Order: sequence, then C-alpha cells, then structure tokens
Amino acid sequence: MRAQDYDLAWALARRQLDARDPADRDNPALPYHLRWVWDGRDPTGRRCLVRCYHGLGDTLQFARFLPLLARRAASVRVEGQARLLPLLGRVAAAAGVTIQLSPFDIDRPLPPSDCDLEITELPLALRATPADAPAPYLPPRRAILPPGTVGLCHSAGDWDAARSIPAPLLQPLCAQVRCLGLVAAATRLPVLNPAGCPFDMEATAALVASCDLVITVDTMVAHLAGAMGRPTWLLLKAEPDWRWPVEGHHTPWYPTMHLYHQPRAGDWAGVLARVTDNLAAFVSTLARNGAP
Repeated sequence: MRAQDYDLAWALARRQLDARDPADRDNPALPYHLRWVWDGRDPTGRRCLVRCYHGLGDTLQFARFLPLLARRAASVRVEGQARLLPLLGRVAAAAGVTIQLSPFDIDRPLPPSDCDLEITELPLALRATPADAPAPYLPPRRAILPPGTVGLCHSAGDWDAARSIPAPLLQPLCAQVRCLGLVAAATRLPVLNPAGCPFDMEATAALVASCDLVITVDTMVAHLAGAMGRPTWLLLKAEPDWRWPVEGHHTPWYPTMHLYHQPRAGDWAGVLARVTDNLAAFVSTLARNGAP
C-alpha cells in the first residue's frame, strides 16, 4: 500500500484472510482495533454493515470509500463514532448516495448483517485505490477566522507518543504568523484560542476548513484537513505509519498535503527548521495576496 502496489497488497491481504479461522471473525475477546470483520465475500447487491473499530482518523480516511460501496451494495449502514456521524453524513450527501448512520455503542453493537466489514477493509473488499475515491470528499462548512490563520496541532494523543511534538518547539511558528490551536487542551503558545479547540468534531472541522494552512502531526486533524482539501503540512516521525511514504513529500491519499519526515528518529527540531523556513515563504505569499 505504501509503494502503491495495490495488486500485490490485495493479494497478500487476501492470502491472510483465507488463512484465518472463521470462528475468530469479529472476535469479542480481542480489542476492537485488532478485530477483522469481512468474510471475503463480494458485497455487491448485499445489505452491508460497516463497523468503525479504529480511530477517528482511520474512519475519516476510509470514509471516502463509502459512496463506492453504496453504489454496489443493496444498502449500507455505518456503525461509527458518534462524534463523526454528522461528517459521514456530509460525505454521503456530497456523493449523492444514501447511507444509514448509527452510533457505535461498545456495550450494544449492532447485530450482523448480510455483509459486515470494518471500514479499513473497504479498499480490499472493493479493490479500490485512493484514485478511485479522491480527496476532497468532505464538504467544508467554515467558521469565521482572520485571514492568514494557520492551524497548529502538535499532539497525537496516547496511541503513539512518538508522533507528538513538544509544544514549545512550535513557538517560532507562532512568532511568524497568526496561529490557531487545533488541540482540545489549553496551551501556553500564543494562539488565537489558548483555551484549546472545542471537543466537538463539527466545530473542529469548521475551524480546520477556515485555516489558510494546517500544520499537524499524524493524527485525526491531518485526515480531517486532507478530506476537506485544505493545504496541510504533515509532520512525521522517521518511520511513519504504513499509509505515509518513507521518502518524498506527497501522498496519493491527500493531494493538498506536503510531508515533512524526521531526518533521524526523535529529531523534531530538524523537521521544524524546514517548516519554519517554508513558512516564511508562505507568509510572504499571504502578504502579496493581501492578508494582514
């Protein structure tokens, strides 16, 4: 998948699927993020239930494939994170398809349907690549922000602490341009919202959609910005997650995204030195375009 050799990726995934014990499918003894759901059968013409067992960013990234599934299946119901359901509804509406949305209740999961899939299994089930469902696919609804605002997200949560950047390292960026914090926590950085970003996905999406540029670590904000087609600079550790290339600055998942890799493991200073230089050029461009 990283090398965009999708035929090989699907062949390997299919081999792995065929080797699994059907009794372990959607095994409640496993943590949700380790479960596999799809039984390998073609979803065409069947009533499909898409379960969202991974993180918010995973759901946003793979939501692009829901309209493709809806055009092939008899019906599609998505059991997703409650916070994301309004955004998933906008993805479906923009594509002109009908998808039933249900909040995922960990204590009361929906019963199985004709065809169950986990949302990250959609590329394999549909044999679909990012080019088959290109970004942007999430229509933006904008907030009101001053022109030239840059959104900053330095925290990736507890899933992988190595993805996060110590907030003080972003101080030079705040000195260059007007910044908005995109972390749902208070900060000492001189941003427009020192109390933090609202813990609300629609409000966060509106803020992201209104930024002239989003600078973020590998977390949900990156997928949110990419899904809406916002200019995004993604700051990556030296050995990033499988979905990001190890070399180069671009990703087929989000054409408006520019990647900045650590030159060495843990070297965020090296990443931010390059970002600081490029931000100076960005600020000059804003000034030429009349942003204060």
